[in-house]
Amino acid sequence: MKLVLVISTLSAGGAERVLSILANRWVEKGREVSLLTFDDGSVAPFFPLHHRVRHRPLGLLADSAGPGAALVNNLRRLAVLRWAIRRERPDAVISFLDSVNVLTLLATWGLSIPVLVSERIHMASYPLKPAWVWLRRRVYRWASAIVVLTGQAMEDLPPALRHRCRVIPNPIPAPAGELDGGLVLPAGRRVVAVGRLVAQKGFDLLLQAFARLQGRYPDWSLVIVGEGPLRAELEGLVERLGLSGRVFLPGLVQAVPALLKRCDLFVLASRYEGFPNALGEAMAAGLPVIAADCPTGPRELVRHGVDGLLVPPEDPATLAEAMDRLMGDGEERRRLAGRAVEVTARFSEEKVLALWDQVLAEAGVPAAIDGNRSGHHSFMR
Repeated sequence: MKLVLVISTLSAGGAERVLSILANRWVEKGREVSLLTFDDGSVAPFFPLHHRVRHRPLGLLADSAGPGAALVNNLRRLAVLRWAIRRERPDAVISFLDSVNVLTLLATWGLSIPVLVSERIHMASYPLKPAWVWLRRRVYRWASAIVVLTGQAMEDLPPALRHRCRVIPNPIPAPAGELDGGLVLPAGRRVVAVGRLVAQKGFDLLLQAFARLQGRYPDWSLVIVGEGPLRAELEGLVERLGLSGRVFLPGLVQAVPALLKRCDLFVLASRYEGFPNALGEAMAAGLPVIAADCPTGPRELVRHGVDGLLVPPEDPATLAEAMDRLMGDGEERRRLAGRAVEVTARFSEEKVLALWDQVLAEAGVPAAIDGNRSGHHSFMR
């Protein structure tokens, strides 16, 4: 079986991480995988790729200026992407992320190749330009399957498209024993959060919650791992809340699992998600977790009161109460952490790959399922 995977870049994002895992596992199983990206290849992939995964940067991110530039740029992208896919002669194409999905379906029109597109975020919360929304509603009818991360995410699609939907969550691998590159963390106990510094991730809400507790827990600090356009705004909020010296923003970290193991509590304060990898990684690393019960994903990962706590989204006061409960009770943190690690069995790579293989088989792709496995797996609560 030969697969072509398509995504905009291989930067430090959740979709990029998952596609890298899938590519690596498929080539380990003897399948041919080519990974097409829209960047020019000048920046190495953030996540490691197996040496047999053929990464093909297409150089399609640069935009020309002038009237009608967007149309010209996208027509060029379609032509180059169609040429690249035809050159690979794949049995199937798998595309990740909204506008890339639309371009991939347009580029493969008439080629008689099964195309699976995957939405990676809560579509109702993530704004797209009207033209892309219009195109998505029309060209998604051409997809062999539309893969979403949760049953709730399926409801974001028009009813006419839902029969094409398949729910496949992200894999949560056991943490590797990587080094953290000598990153110096603050002394004492640490609350940690991970994600791009954007409004979606709710780090402003987390800072407000932590500020409510700073007098009660002087030996605790907050570490927010990630980079993004809101760095200056968040740093300003740290100053205004009087949290200087208590909050650390170290930027991107390559070995997040190793960093997580050096922390005491993980918090996800997102306004919306798809299926939060960072939350799963924290649970796999044996951390007690608190997650905003936002659309979508935290409720699928966290069993409230069993291996973590769920709180209402966009509610710093209630988030602070949950943080207070766990920061002040080491025994409760240990109890939740002891069950949290079960996430690696509930969402194992083998289960997730079996579901992808099942969808490929439904699309008529040969040898999509190993002979000794049915491909049907359920995910435990």
